[in-house]
Amino acid sequence: MSAESASAIPRSQVDLLDFIDWSGVECLNQSTSHSLANALKQGYREDEGLNLESDADEQLLIYIPFNQVVKLHSIAIKGPEEEGPKTVKLFSNKEHMGFSNVNDFPPSDTIVLSPDNLTGKPVLLKYVKFQNVRSLTIFIEDNQSGSDVTKVQKICLYGTTVETTDMKGLKKIEDGH
Repeated sequence: MSAESASAIPRSQVDLLDFIDWSGVECLNQSTSHSLANALKQGYREDEGLNLESDADEQLLIYIPFNQVVKLHSIAIKGPEEEGPKTVKLFSNKEHMGFSNVNDFPPSDTIVLSPDNLTGKPVLLKYVKFQNVRSLTIFIEDNQSGSDVTKVQKICLYGTTVETTDMKGLKKIEDGH
């Protein structure tokens, strides 16, 4: 199923950048000189000269935890026409995934990006599958041309926060017994 672009992000949906728990973000198979920060962090992702590149082959496995529960509405991925991502599998709340077990789990959604999608247009997700998201794993399976290097210039996640308690902010109460 090819990806359906959103004509515009609804006003209630925001860029979830501020809700990413940066201390837990990981990317497997990234080039050391072209890391995930280039595509995900504010300021870096707007720079056309910076990108995330795969290292050993075309696949990338990105883990993004959030500092509070979010509802994910859409994702925008920008990349070059040839080396930009093609098949992208998204997993909600699946931790500790690696290349060895990524195909053991059904993805929450799979999007097939066209070169048109790679201009940074948001792609609508199966919203019902992304209602209580604590973390998102993005598996970039292949790229547009089938080359060994995948390049991602920008990743934007759009959605809303779910009003919940920040569990990291809670102090453990010692039991005095």
